[in-house]
Amino acid sequence: MKPTFKCYLPPVQTDVKKTIEPPIKKLEPKLLPGEIVVNEVNFVRKCISAESSQDDLWGKLICTNFKVSFIPQDAPPKQKSQLSHLLLGAHDIPLTCLEQVVTVNDTKGKKKVLGSNQKLKFNPTELILYCKDLRIIRFCFDEAGPESAKKVCLAIAHYSHPADLHLLFGFEYQGRRYHESKGTPVAATKTGRVNGSTPRGGLQTPIFDRSSDWDREIKRTGASEWRVCSINENYDISPSLPEQIVVPVSLADQDLKLYSSFFTGNRIPLWCWNHPGGSALVRMASISDPLQQKKIEQRVFTAITKSHPQRSDVFRSDLDKCLPNIQDIQSAFVKVRQICVIDPFEESEERWLSSIENTRWLEHVRAFLKHSAEIVYHLDGKNASVILQEEEDRDLNCVVSSLVQLMLDPHYRSLIGFQSLVQKEWVKAGHRFLDRCNHLKKNYKEESPLFILFLDCVWQMMNQYPAAFEFTETYLTVLSDSMWIPLFSTFLFNSPKQRAQHLMDFAKNKAIPPGEDQVVYFPPVWDWSQQFSTKDQTLFNNPMYIGKGAACVQNGEVKTFKRTKKNYSSTLRGTSASMRNGVKGADETLPRRGSLVSELKPDFSPVKDESPSERFFRDWFSRPADQQGLLIPLLIPSHVALWRLFFLRWVPEACIPKGGPVTAYHKLSQLVDEIDILQSQLRQYKGPSPGSMPLPSPGGPLSDQRRMYFKASSPNDPPTPPDFLTSSFPFTPMGNLCRRSIHGTPISKFLNGARIWLSTETLANDTV
Repeated sequence: MKPTFKCYLPPVQTDVKKTIEPPIKKLEPKLLPGEIVVNEVNFVRKCISAESSQDDLWGKLICTNFKVSFIPQDAPPKQKSQLSHLLLGAHDIPLTCLEQVVTVNDTKGKKKVLGSNQKLKFNPTELILYCKDLRIIRFCFDEAGPESAKKVCLAIAHYSHPADLHLLFGFEYQGRRYHESKGTPVAATKTGRVNGSTPRGGLQTPIFDRSSDWDREIKRTGASEWRVCSINENYDISPSLPEQIVVPVSLADQDLKLYSSFFTGNRIPLWCWNHPGGSALVRMASISDPLQQKKIEQRVFTAITKSHPQRSDVFRSDLDKCLPNIQDIQSAFVKVRQICVIDPFEESEERWLSSIENTRWLEHVRAFLKHSAEIVYHLDGKNASVILQEEEDRDLNCVVSSLVQLMLDPHYRSLIGFQSLVQKEWVKAGHRFLDRCNHLKKNYKEESPLFILFLDCVWQMMNQYPAAFEFTETYLTVLSDSMWIPLFSTFLFNSPKQRAQHLMDFAKNKAIPPGEDQVVYFPPVWDWSQQFSTKDQTLFNNPMYIGKGAACVQNGEVKTFKRTKKNYSSTLRGTSASMRNGVKGADETLPRRGSLVSELKPDFSPVKDESPSERFFRDWFSRPADQQGLLIPLLIPSHVALWRLFFLRWVPEACIPKGGPVTAYHKLSQLVDEIDILQSQLRQYKGPSPGSMPLPSPGGPLSDQRRMYFKASSPNDPPTPPDFLTSSFPFTPMGNLCRRSIHGTPISKFLNGARIWLSTETLANDTV
């Protein structure tokens, strides 16, 4: 019989007849260009379960200048359909992803949170890593050398607290990658962008670092009374604004230069978007000089009024006065993370939902969505231009301006459009990603998850209007994870000037030729081929999406869905005569969506003396939503839910086998793939029709060209979902610290006849 226990200690001499032992597997890490091992320890146990060590993994723990890596001695079989990262292994954690490094000595009862250059006075028996992507990883040093274990813990703590920005691993990696790619023609084609064929390497996502990107956006939105100006070239006016700024045609450059000194951070008003009706969305910092405030505001407001065809008045919204601040948002996020990831379910199960509500995270999500909807009313319902004002115009304005455009413009609900929105309203508008993400772990008072809050708001809208977005919640989750991988230029810097200066110094230090495109030698995160295979990127595609190019079949002909400008949002303002005052005529059969108007209480509930804004929202909710038009989210608590994939994907107790939204996604993807195959076969027999969308090659699309991750099912496939599908898909909680067995929750104990944890009186009171 084969032994069931594998010993990692040297074999002891016995009288049993010796057999030839197979060679011991050498555990070597997979290193990226420029990555070096700084410390390692053998015979480490990675804990899989808190109650039993039966499933734990043994192997080597390594700290490099990029990540913490665990290499199992006997690698478990790979999940059949798990998101596979090209730059990180299943047991790798980037150093920038570490929130806390905690060492424990069980025998002495000691515990210490390690920082940079700290001493450790005891030999650790455990290492617990708390990660910013909400993972908790635990390693035990039962059989490891005490000194080696201590050294690797100190190395992880030290290298996860870089002293300066240029010490982040991305600066070493991208330099090596650039020169390696230039040496091989095949690799050189992958250094730029993907998903297209433009002069900058291929990505269709505009970076907004050139006037042409802004010109195209002005033309796309019909902002004829706005122009691109270059007064901030070389960041002469403001370090936090882009070099190209869109301003009203009526404002001269010399006036803008004069006004800039009166704004906080010299941030003159920044154009965001134009409505087809002529109203504009503008963001602005506060005016620091109270004596000049009225004069400067009047000139700016007059210029924006002149840019409107009807010369409508400008509405100003001061976000500092009506929305939670960055400290409130950080506090709520810490609390919701504590409940979802750290606190044992056994202690909080019966009051879990109320505990989540008490964190105020969902309340903040509702507040931002509600305020954004109110701004939409002014832009669309009143056709008035809006100025979003915030003291520094770099935090709350990023969230609200992005959400407003997402609600109004279907372009931003496509994948490329959404990426351009983030690039325009966050990256180029000067959001402090370095400070808010706290990559250098220097100032915890400045840390705040504003971008995660924005992604949560986007998910809420996706959850309510699943056919309106081209991308999936997997895409949003992967995008949030990318913030903690310091290899891309998108989330590393505080301002456009800081980005430009660091990348210029980087190019000089790495001998990159002057004039080389920054997108090529330090690419943004939008080049997803850096992280995922073409197959895995199909997980970003929403099978339910109704876009401009969505195909339909009429009379056997494949045609595309076309949206006229009239359908955009202007028609949503009109209301039929019989719908005036909220009364529907007896002869009218206008469909209603489950009495959603009444469900809007208390946010948008109808009253006797109805205001214009209340009428606007009630009219909109009284008719079916146009997936390619204006979208307004439902705001009552029952419609604003916890983003489960983000908050609970690593929690084994919350993982539902063959359950969750992925089961519907699986079936829909198979149907869409089957439709694609049938369309391809139709094309083969009938030839392309004038209005048909481009499809893969005749005879059936090739596997690497198919849009869906799950392929069309065959008659032999079982009717039930595959075993690997769980509510955490495409992630897996396996290997994350399990706090309690799923069989240890109060409800399961009660059902199993264990000690009753509810009193008889409580049960009697609950009886109806």
